[in-house]
Amino acid sequence: MKSPLLSLPGAVPAEGRDEGVAAHYGDLFREQRALADGSGLVDLSHRAVITVSGSDRLSWLHLLLTQHVSDLAPGQATEALILSANGHIEHALYLVDDGETVWMHAEPGTQDELVAYLESMKFFYRVEVADRTEDVAVVHLPAGSIAKAPDGVPVRETAYGRDLFLPRMDLAAYAAENGPVAGVLAYEALRVEAHRPRLGFETDHRTIPHELGWIGTAVHLQKGCYRGQETVARVQNLGKPPRRLVFLHLDGSEVVLPGHGTPVRLAADGAEGRQLGFVTTSARHHELGPIALALVKRNVAVDAPLLAGDTAAAQETVVEP
Repeated sequence: MKSPLLSLPGAVPAEGRDEGVAAHYGDLFREQRALADGSGLVDLSHRAVITVSGSDRLSWLHLLLTQHVSDLAPGQATEALILSANGHIEHALYLVDDGETVWMHAEPGTQDELVAYLESMKFFYRVEVADRTEDVAVVHLPAGSIAKAPDGVPVRETAYGRDLFLPRMDLAAYAAENGPVAGVLAYEALRVEAHRPRLGFETDHRTIPHELGWIGTAVHLQKGCYRGQETVARVQNLGKPPRRLVFLHLDGSEVVLPGHGTPVRLAADGAEGRQLGFVTTSARHHELGPIALALVKRNVAVDAPLLAGDTAAAQETVVEP
């Protein structure tokens, strides 16, 4: 879906998974600084929006998700995963309950698959699943923002800011009143700085939650069974994940950032050395310069200088080996 905010002056459309909203509005670093200072907003209206209503909604979701949600209080934000039977991550959900309905947003384009799965698991539970992507837009207000949410709009409030589930027809008017609007590149740069993983960027077909630091934030270890729980418990109790997420400070002299999937190697082995991982997301940060997240083999030394493609990279530990 194409956002009406793409008609704002300076808007440059995003590509790939974030198609439909603006990458930036002409000044990436200004937009980042505004968000870091708690002003402005981010148009995330391309994200999937799903609701679950009905008296059994929390107890039912509790059986399906990695998070403990059976006693989720109204207004309390949380996040959760849906795993495959082998424990691989299939969906990442960002939830809040308003007392009558659970509102969640997920990656763009995943709504059909997500709704189909949820519908297939309803059985005799008193729940109603709805795809609200066409009529509800996600708007992100950064931490520290004094902008108000309109009455009746569900809000997810976290340490990183607030996500509003705004009627899509009100998006342009709300942005005009509470801007300036920042593009998704600014939002992504701050996400990378905060070491927060994103489905489809930090994940591939075999990623398990432990590799990305999602244990605790999106996976509750003291709840009952859910699909993939055996893998989570086995890795938690008996072993270590095969890979780990790292944060990279990239050589600032390079003009082009290493893209998603760029091989990561030991600097000592050179650009023809054995691949030990790959870049998941890279960004230009207004203070830190070029940065990235990468997924590397667990046994890579935490202090080893790396190469992301041809770019020198110094790593910081996100997930302990």
